[in-house]
Amino acid sequence: MLMIYMQQQQQYVTTNHDDGHSLLLKLSENDPLFHKKKKLLQLLGISPDECIHLKAPYTAVVLNSVLDQLLQKARIMTFNEVDLYFDATDVIQLVKFNNPRNELEALHSVLLLIDNSILSAKHLRVDVLQDLREMILDKINALGNKIRQDTVLAQNVSCDKETCLLQWGEGAGVQTKLDIAYVEGAGRGAIARENLKAGDIALEIPVTVIISEEAVHKSDMFPILEKFEGITSETMLLLWSMKEKHNRDSNFKFYFDALPAVFNTGLSFGVDALLELDGTLLLEEIVQAKEHLRSQYDELFPALYHDHPDIFPPDLYTWEHFLWACELWYSNSMKVVFPDERFQTCLVPVAGFLNHSVCLNFASVVVIFNPVYNLKLPT
Repeated sequence: MLMIYMQQQQQYVTTNHDDGHSLLLKLSENDPLFHKKKKLLQLLGISPDECIHLKAPYTAVVLNSVLDQLLQKARIMTFNEVDLYFDATDVIQLVKFNNPRNELEALHSVLLLIDNSILSAKHLRVDVLQDLREMILDKINALGNKIRQDTVLAQNVSCDKETCLLQWGEGAGVQTKLDIAYVEGAGRGAIARENLKAGDIALEIPVTVIISEEAVHKSDMFPILEKFEGITSETMLLLWSMKEKHNRDSNFKFYFDALPAVFNTGLSFGVDALLELDGTLLLEEIVQAKEHLRSQYDELFPALYHDHPDIFPPDLYTWEHFLWACELWYSNSMKVVFPDERFQTCLVPVAGFLNHSVCLNFASVVVIFNPVYNLKLPT
């Protein structure tokens, strides 16, 4: 079985003194964006390794000041690559509220630091840390209430395909406390069926539901692809999904039926959108990515469907279908660690409805082997 857990990218250091506490949110060198974040912190005059001291008098003003300092640092430390790409132009704004995802992760990061401080405190002023903890929880609750008020479910959008996928998943052993819905202004996503507390398991998925290399190895195309020089397992999976999408007898039919016909990534931007990006680095990156993918496609086709038209039907392996499959894997895949300790890039039906990343700064979604549990997503 597999279990998904949240892997922290920060380190928490607490030093307790008779006259107060020294609190340190330390950016982990294992963070893939370590150097970019360190540079931003230094530009803002925030030392990556400097403690924030909590000393008497423990007034509300002092506690608010300490919390603000911790949050300013935590917001930078919990930035993801998209935040850094689009938001890092305004350096002053970086230490302020940026987006709900970043704010919630920053607050949770500070909360974990305070919890660690409470556990390690060896004198009687734990009550001060408890007060600070309550202030953080108040901010988390206030943010949650605002998000809840701003969330409006679209009433005129059908979720029949998503409902069928959930029913198929539950029949295959998926256990979920989530439903799928369309949110106005945000699109499709998962919503809770009931109130969930931090640490509750929202979703459990058995290994048999995961789309991994094993699917390709069992297919009729694998004996051909394994002889194709230089081809990667990820490319094999991409080619497999192009065909499996149209297989009416597929075990994953309900999953492919629920996928969008068009993904809203830069690879599928229309002419008008590209014109808006004229002169930007993003446009250059999109052009380079499409050129790379086109080169990859040309290495595979028409050779594969000329030599093996029964396995690679030309109508299923067009450039447009190839691009769709690329966007599917780029936007929905997760990294999975299997029992042999190898990472595999996989598709995880149902879990794909959740906002996720294989490289979040505060919490990376990592899948590990566990002999007892199914694949689980905690809240």
